Amino acid sequence: MKVEVILISELPLPFSKIASWTNMYNHLLNKDKHQFDYIICPEVKTEAKNVSYAFLRKVSMVDRVKNKLPSKSIHVNYLEALEKIIKPNRKYILQIVDNSGVVVPIHNYISEKYKREDFYIQYYFQGFAPIVSRKRGKQFLYAINEFFFLTHASYKEYLNFYDDCPFKVRVMNNAIDLNKFKRITEQQKNQFRNEIGLLEGDFVFMWCSQDRPKKGLHVVLDAFAKVYKTNKNAKLIIVGVNREINQEGVIVIGRVENHLLPKYYQMSDVYLFPSLWKEGFGIVLAEAMHCGCYIIASDQGGIKEVVGNGLYGTLIEYPNIVKYWVDAMHIAIQTCKEDGNPYIENLPKGLYSLENWCSDINNVIIEAKNWLKK
Repeated sequence: MKVEVILISELPLPFSKIASWTNMYNHLLNKDKHQFDYIICPEVKTEAKNVSYAFLRKVSMVDRVKNKLPSKSIHVNYLEALEKIIKPNRKYILQIVDNSGVVVPIHNYISEKYKREDFYIQYYFQGFAPIVSRKRGKQFLYAINEFFFLTHASYKEYLNFYDDCPFKVRVMNNAIDLNKFKRITEQQKNQFRNEIGLLEGDFVFMWCSQDRPKKGLHVVLDAFAKVYKTNKNAKLIIVGVNREINQEGVIVIGRVENHLLPKYYQMSDVYLFPSLWKEGFGIVLAEAMHCGCYIIASDQGGIKEVVGNGLYGTLIEYPNIVKYWVDAMHIAIQTCKEDGNPYIENLPKGLYSLENWCSDINNVIIEAKNWLKK
C-alpha cells in the first residue's frame, strides 16, 4: 500500500519572513529531493517544488457558532484540507510543525473516519517547556506517534512534567546554512567594521534579537555601560532594534534582512545572548558561533545544550544579575586579546548544518514509511 506524506503548518510554506524553522523547511522544499507529497497551510504566493497543496480557508464566526466544540470549530479548516487529500487504500504520515492545538482534532478525525493505524503523526515541537496542561496532556500525547524535540533538555522537561509519554522520540536540532554563517579573514572582518565606522583596535560585542523584555537587551546595556568605563575601545552593536539608544559605545544597526546578518556576526568578537526566558533552541547562537564569535549566553531552556554545556561558550547561571554579565565580558576581552577565542576549535565540523538537517528529516520520514508498510 502506498504511503504519502503530508506537511501541516499554520504558516505558509515557503515562508517569506524570518523564522528559524520556516527557513529550514524553505530550504528543504526548494530541493528536488524531499519526502513531502502534500502541504496543508495558508495560501502562498510561490509554491514549493514537487509537492501539491491544500490551502487552509479562514475559519469564520459561523463555523464557531455551528460547532459547540471549540477545538473542532477552530481547526475545521485543517480537517477539510485533509478530506481533500486522503484517498482509500493509502497510508499517510502527517508531520505537524509546532501547532499543538491541531493535534487532537486531527487524531480524532482520522480515528473516526479512517483506520488510525494507517496514519503516523510526527509532531515537531519548537519550544522548550510543555505548553499543554497536565489535564489535557494525556489526550494530546497519546495522539502522537513520534515527537521531535529541539534538545534533550526539552525532552527531559516533558518526562518530568507528564506521567505518560508514550510516543517515540527524536532530538532534531534546528539548523543553519554553514555556507553563509562562517568565519572570514581578518581583512574581510576589518572591511565590514570600517563600513559602520568601527576602528581597528575596537573590541566588538553584539546583541541581535527582537526588542522584547524577555530578550534581555536592558541587561546587556546596563552591563556594557559598566564594562565601557574601563574599556573605552569596547563597542556594542545592536541589531534588530528600531529605536534610538543614546549610550556611549553603542551602535544601533536597526533591523536587517536575513541575508545581511552574517557580516554583523563576522565583524564581532563576542556575541551576547541574555535571554530571560526558556528558549527552545536559540538559532542565533549557532549562527554566531560558526561566524567565529566568543559566546556569552544565559543558562536558560535549551541554550546550555546548544552551546555544548559550556564547551562552545560561557554560560550565565543567573542571567538577571548584571554583575555576572560584567564579569564575563571583562574575561572575554582579556581572553580574546591574549589567546583569541578559545571556543572556536571545540566546534565539531557540520554542527547544526542545514544540509544534515534536511537529510535527517528525509530519513525519519523514510523510517516512518517503512513502519507503516509493515
